[in-house]
Amino acid sequence: MSSDGLNHHFSPANIPFGIGSISHGDIVHGLQCVTRVHDQVIFLGVLASAGHFSNITEHNLASILQQQTLNAFAALPKTVHRHVREKIRALVGDGKNGASLPDGSSFPASAVTLHLPFQIGDFTDFSVSIEHGLRASEIVFGKGILPPGIFHFPIGYGGRCSSIVVSETPIKRPVGQYVESRDAEGKANVVFAPSQKLDYELEIGVVVGKPVAMNSRVMATEADEHIFGIVLVNDWSARDIQALEMTPLGPLHGKNFGTTVSPWVVTLDALEPFHIANTEPRSPQAAYLRDDGKGNYDISLVVEVTPASSRPSTVTCRSTSKDSLYWNFRQLLAHQAIGGCGLASGDLLATGTVSGTSKEAMGCLLESTWGGQRPLTLEGGGQRGYLEDGDTVRFTAVAGGEDSGVGFGECIGQIQAADPF
Repeated sequence: MSSDGLNHHFSPANIPFGIGSISHGDIVHGLQCVTRVHDQVIFLGVLASAGHFSNITEHNLASILQQQTLNAFAALPKTVHRHVREKIRALVGDGKNGASLPDGSSFPASAVTLHLPFQIGDFTDFSVSIEHGLRASEIVFGKGILPPGIFHFPIGYGGRCSSIVVSETPIKRPVGQYVESRDAEGKANVVFAPSQKLDYELEIGVVVGKPVAMNSRVMATEADEHIFGIVLVNDWSARDIQALEMTPLGPLHGKNFGTTVSPWVVTLDALEPFHIANTEPRSPQAAYLRDDGKGNYDISLVVEVTPASSRPSTVTCRSTSKDSLYWNFRQLLAHQAIGGCGLASGDLLATGTVSGTSKEAMGCLLESTWGGQRPLTLEGGGQRGYLEDGDTVRFTAVAGGEDSGVGFGECIGQIQAADPF
C-alpha cells in the first residue's frame, strides 16, 4: 500500500487488527494477522512463533495468528484480545522509541499488502439515519416518508458477500436496467446500459466476533461480547438501477456490484474512551433493544472525491456518528439475532448511510447533490452530480478527534469504466 499520511490514527492506544502479507528482500510473510503502530505494521504470527504470547496457554495463538483471516482470532474470548493488545503495547512502548520487536516482524506500512480481514459469510445493511431516510425518500419519491418501523427497530435487509472487497480494490461501473427518459405521456424508456448515477454511501460496519448460535437471543446490553470491532464501509450504489428495481423487494443490481471495507478492525476496547449517550428514543423500545446509558461512540467521518486528473481532492462530507445514528451498534446485533438468525465470526452488519442534519453531513451524493440536480463544485474546477470513471473516493474516520490516536485508517475505491457488453 502507498503511504497514507495517517500514522496518527495508529497510536499505541489503538492496536487494531488486520491481515497482511509482505515480500521484502529475503523476507516473505504470507497472509497472517497484523497490527499497526504509527507507520509500522507488525506481523503477529511472527510474534507468536517467537513466544511473545506464550502466557496465553488455553489457545494455540501461534497457529491462530498465522491464519489468513481474522475469523478464528475474533471468535476467541475478549480476554484473549485484551491480553494480545496489552502485550503488543508493552513491546512497542510509545511506538516511536524503544520498541523491542524481533527481527523480521515489523515493516513500514508502505511495504505491506493488506487484505480483506475476514471471510464474511453474511452481510446485513441497515438504515439507521433518520435524516438519510427522509431525504432519500423525498428525492426519489417526492415526499419525505420514513418506514413505519424505523423508530421501533433497526430497518435492514440481507446483502451479498461475494462482492465485498478490501480498500484500494477498483470498483467496476455496473450495468443494469433503468429509466433513461420519459415521453410526453410519462411512459418510461427503460434501457440496459452502464449506470449513469453511481454513488458512494458512507457507512460504519460492525464485525461479529464471538458467534451467536441459531435461535439464541442476545440483549443489546449483552451484545458487546459478540462484537469484535468496527470498520469503515462504502456500500456503493447505482441510483438509477436501484430506483427501478427496489419496489417492492429492495435493491439487487443497484447494490450487488461492490462494497468496500477498510482493512483495519478497531476494537471496542480502543473505542471505550469515546462512549457517548444513546440517541433519545422517540418510541418505546422492545426489551431486547433497550440499552440505557452510553451505547454510542463519538466517531467523526470524512469523505473525499478525487478526479482521475491531478486536481486536488474535494471534501464532500463531514459527518459524525453521534449526530447521525438513531440505533447503536449493540442494537443492530441484538435485532439481527432476535428472530432466530445465527451469527458467525466475520459476519458484517453495516449502519447504512451516516448522514446528519447539515448539508456538509450528507453521506452520499444522492443527498448532497439532490439526486444530481445540484452538482457539487470540485476543488480545482469541474462539478459532480454522480461519480465519473476514474474518480477515487476516500473515507477516513477518527474516534474523539484527530489527536486521539484512535483512527480507522482509510477506505478507498476508484471507479473503473464498465466492461463492453
